[in-house]
Amino acid sequence: MLYIMRHGKTQWNKEQKLQGQIDIPLIEEGRQAAITAREKNKDLHFDVCYASPLLRAKETAELFLEGTDTPIIYDDRLKEMSFGEYEGSLGYFDDPKNPVNVLFVRPEAYVPTGSAESLENLSERSKSFLDEIVYPQVKEDPHKNILIVAHGALGCSLISHIKKTPLEHFWDNLIGNCELVRLL
Repeated sequence: MLYIMRHGKTQWNKEQKLQGQIDIPLIEEGRQAAITAREKNKDLHFDVCYASPLLRAKETAELFLEGTDTPIIYDDRLKEMSFGEYEGSLGYFDDPKNPVNVLFVRPEAYVPTGSAESLENLSERSKSFLDEIVYPQVKEDPHKNILIVAHGALGCSLISHIKKTPLEHFWDNLIGNCELVRLL
């Protein structure tokens, strides 16, 4: 089985700042949500956890799996999408003048500017992770429980590959902070 969890809440989540690959830690609310998720899912056993090396995902994985013997393996392909110089911006969702806005309103029309990452690149690295890490393990042992702890856009990309979601519905796959979703 494959499960995915989005990291707990950060100060930037709270302030509605655009997060990407800037390494923002969890706030206490995010830590508590990871602990609550652990208690809620205490009957689930995970054989392995793959996590983004960014602090917010790393800390979420550690808190969620505390007290278990589940190994956590960090993989750079699970980092959040890079929004380049727009990371930390406010109003990106509501301001059509913000170049990142189209990503959230019409992802199929998104063209990155500056050093922002393209959806194509995000898709390639998430597909690479699924093809090289997840699918071989699921094929070898369908009863193995694999957990991925990552981020909003990266999670949408993984889920979109698995569900074969059209790009215009990319954000339909967004999961909440510390929400655990079973995929395979």
